[in-house]
Amino acid sequence: MNRRLMTVLLLAFVVAGACSLLVYRMIGVRLNIARKSATTRVVSAVSDIKLGTVLTASNLSYTDIAGPLPKGAILKPENAIGRGVVSDLSEGEPILESRLAPAGSGGGLAATIRQGMRACAVKVDEVIGVAGFVTPGMRVDVLVSGNPPGNSSQEGTQVRTLLQNIEVLSAGASIEKDADGKPLSVKVVNLLVSPEQAQILGLAANMNGQNHIQLVLRNPLDTEVAKVPGTGMAELFSDVKPAQVNVQRPAVGRSPKVASRPAVYTIEVLNGSQRTEQKFSPVEEK
Repeated sequence: MNRRLMTVLLLAFVVAGACSLLVYRMIGVRLNIARKSATTRVVSAVSDIKLGTVLTASNLSYTDIAGPLPKGAILKPENAIGRGVVSDLSEGEPILESRLAPAGSGGGLAATIRQGMRACAVKVDEVIGVAGFVTPGMRVDVLVSGNPPGNSSQEGTQVRTLLQNIEVLSAGASIEKDADGKPLSVKVVNLLVSPEQAQILGLAANMNGQNHIQLVLRNPLDTEVAKVPGTGMAELFSDVKPAQVNVQRPAVGRSPKVASRPAVYTIEVLNGSQRTEQKFSPVEEK
C-alpha cells in the first residue's frame, strides 16, 4: 500500500478523534449547565427540629431541589429566622411557610394555634383513656363521666360524649403537688378547640372534682360526627330488654277462608230439532 495513502488515513483518524473529543466536552459542559439551572437552592433544617422551636441561624442549612419548587419554599434564611416551628421538622427537610408560625408570633405552643381557635389543657392519667399514645396531630373524642346535677342515687354515674374529632396540639406532663406536698406527675393533653368548645371543657373539668374526663382515639380519616346517646350505670346492669314488636301470624294448619263464587251448571235440552240451554246453581248446604 502506498505510504502517502497511509499517512492521509492516519491524519484523518487523528482529526476525527480530536473533533469527537471536542464535541463531547462541549455537550458535557452544556448538560452540566442545564442541570445546575434546573436545581434551586432552598433553606432546610440542619437537624431534627421539634415543634415550638424558634429558628436561629444554627438551625438552618441549604439543599438543592431539582424541578419545580414546593409551594411556600423559603429561599432566604432571614425569612425563617425568629419564627416558631408549628410541626416537627426532619434533618435535611426543606422548610416551608406552612410549617412555620407567622413572623412575630414567637414560638412554643401559642404559635401552633390557628386563627379563631383556642388551646385547652385536659388532665388525664396514665391509665384512663389512651393518654400514653396521644401525640400531636391525632384526633380524639372527649368523654365525661360523673353524676349530673339532680341525678338520683339509683341512676348512678353517667357518661356522655362531649366533643368529637378534636385535634391534639401537644401531650406532656405537668408537675403538681399531692396532699403531702410531694411532686406529682400528671399527663396534660392540649386540644385545639373553638371558644365554645373550650367553655364546655372548662365546665366539665370544674364540677368540684365529680366529673372524670376520658380521651378516645379515632381514625384521622374518620371525620363523621356520630349521634351517641348518654349511657348510665343503671343501664349496664339492667335486665330490661327492648320491647319487641308482635306480628300477628295465622295459626299453623289453618288457612284463611276465601270467599268462593258458587258453581253454575248448564244443561242442554234437545226437543226434536230445537236446542235449548238452561243454567242453574246447586242449593248450598246449611
